[in-house]
Amino acid sequence: MSQASASPSSSATGLRAVIPYVCLLGAMVSLCAGTSFAKQLFPIVGAQGTSAYRVGFSALLLCLVWRPWRMPMTRSDLMAVVTYGAVMGCMNLCFYMAIRTIPLGLAIAIEFTGPLSLAMLHARKPLHFLWIGVAALGLGLLLPLGDASLNLDPAGVAYAAAAAVCWALYIVAGQRTGHLHGGRSVALGMLTAAIVVAPFGLVSAGAALLNPSAMALGLVVAVVSSAAPYSLEMVALRGISKRSFGVMLSLEPAVGALAGLVVLGEHLMARQWLAIALVITASIGTVMTDPARGQAQAPLHD
Repeated sequence: MSQASASPSSSATGLRAVIPYVCLLGAMVSLCAGTSFAKQLFPIVGAQGTSAYRVGFSALLLCLVWRPWRMPMTRSDLMAVVTYGAVMGCMNLCFYMAIRTIPLGLAIAIEFTGPLSLAMLHARKPLHFLWIGVAALGLGLLLPLGDASLNLDPAGVAYAAAAAVCWALYIVAGQRTGHLHGGRSVALGMLTAAIVVAPFGLVSAGAALLNPSAMALGLVVAVVSSAAPYSLEMVALRGISKRSFGVMLSLEPAVGALAGLVVLGEHLMARQWLAIALVITASIGTVMTDPARGQAQAPLHD
């Protein structure tokens, strides 16, 4: 009798532990699909204008949904959210500047060195380093090392590296807002990101930003690549350790490669499919060995 009554509780606990990982996977799929569509805007409004659309429309939608002005905050909370948003804006802008001139999969792989480095800082057990090593090997195979036929733009690589630094800072800053209402803190953060990015878009694209077709596609990009994934990531950040969050995000180059195949027609070589397999292995490994999975999770929402 006691075993039967304990079973539903155990199932609920297990489901609660899995939810953050499902949210993170959904965020990655949405983000990569939206980024692939966003490249279609580059000829019209440029990378800066596309980034302004992305964060600007996202901020508008999230503020309408969550009404963040209703969230009571201390001065330190406000500074944490502003920092989170500023880093988010810089990350978005740098990444879009990178994919102007270097392939999407490569840009994601370079950008991932930020959270991977963060994961290495928080690794403690030999098994943790094993999964990090497997993820690093997979990412290394994604890089076109020794391929002289692919001329990498130094500026594009530099922008991707800057995005990597911003991504690591975004993880830390996002966790510092974890005690606040998830949706409202994301809305305020996105509003800050829009304030940071909008001037670059206005200077670069000017009146082209008012093109109705571009604005419509920009709205779609905002929903798919920012509003949805960042909200899901805020849920994930509440239930996943920094190490596991960083290593599991190694799935993103694989998801990005698949999105590029479906949306942009980018075909992969055998070496790249092997890289995807290694990355997925590392991600599954870190989920299965994450000690936080057996601990009680904080409420996802107020």
